[in-house]
Amino acid sequence: MADALGEHLLRYNQHYGEEITVADLQGKWLWEVVSTDRHAVLDAYLRSEDFFEGLAVMPESQRVVRRLQMNYEVFIATAAMEIPTSFQQKYRWLATHFPFIPASHIVYCGDKGILRADYLIDDNPRQLRRFEGEGILYSSPHNVGITGFKRVQDWLEVEELFLG
Repeated sequence: MADALGEHLLRYNQHYGEEITVADLQGKWLWEVVSTDRHAVLDAYLRSEDFFEGLAVMPESQRVVRRLQMNYEVFIATAAMEIPTSFQQKYRWLATHFPFIPASHIVYCGDKGILRADYLIDDNPRQLRRFEGEGILYSSPHNVGITGFKRVQDWLEVEELFLG
C-alpha cells in the first residue's frame, strides 16, 4: 500500500549523492547493499518524524482495497513495533490515503503470525511464515527468489486474485 523502499532510496541517494536503484536491490535488502558504516543513517531515516507519513501510495492500492471491502472484511496490519516511532505517522498516512478503512480495522503488531485471518498479503516472508492462513507474498526486490508462497506483483494482481 505504501512505498517505503522508494522513500528509503530517495533519502539515501539524496544524502550521499548516489544512484542506487530498485534494480540494484534484486534479491537483497537495502541494508545488504549499503556499507555497514551507513546503517545508522538508514535506521535514522525510518525513525524520523516524517518518513512514514510522506510515503507514496502504491499504484491501484486505494481502488483495489476499496473494492476488496465490498466482498471481504479488510484489516490493515502493520509491524509498527519494529519502529515504535511510526505509530502516529502510519495512522495519519492511512487516514489520509485510505480514509474508508475504519480505525477499528488497523492492527499494530510486531509479529503478524498472531493474526487470525484467512489471508495475509505482505512483502516480508518472515511475516508470512508463522501466519496460519494463506500467506501471499507481495513482490519486492528483497524477496526475489523466495518460494513457498503464492506471489503477486502488484495491486492489479491482488484484484485479479480476489475479485476475478
